[in-house]
Amino acid sequence: MNLDTLTSIVTRLFFLGAFALLSAAVLERLANVLGYTFLRGYTPGRLIEFAAVLLIFIIAVLLRQVRDAVRQTSA
Repeated sequence: MNLDTLTSIVTRLFFLGAFALLSAAVLERLANVLGYTFLRGYTPGRLIEFAAVLLIFIIAVLLRQVRDAVRQTSA
């Protein structure tokens, strides 16, 4: 397994994780509006912060891949 394959797998897993965290935050917020909760330790805003951190990492990895591709085509 080369580095590009590993990067691709990690990027996809982080994207799915960010989407899951965002979905959990929306569901928790809807539950809070109705007077319930299913996540006691984290608020919906905190879950969105975690999702944003994962997305920032994904963006950084994708920008690095674009930079490497541009360097290869220009050389």
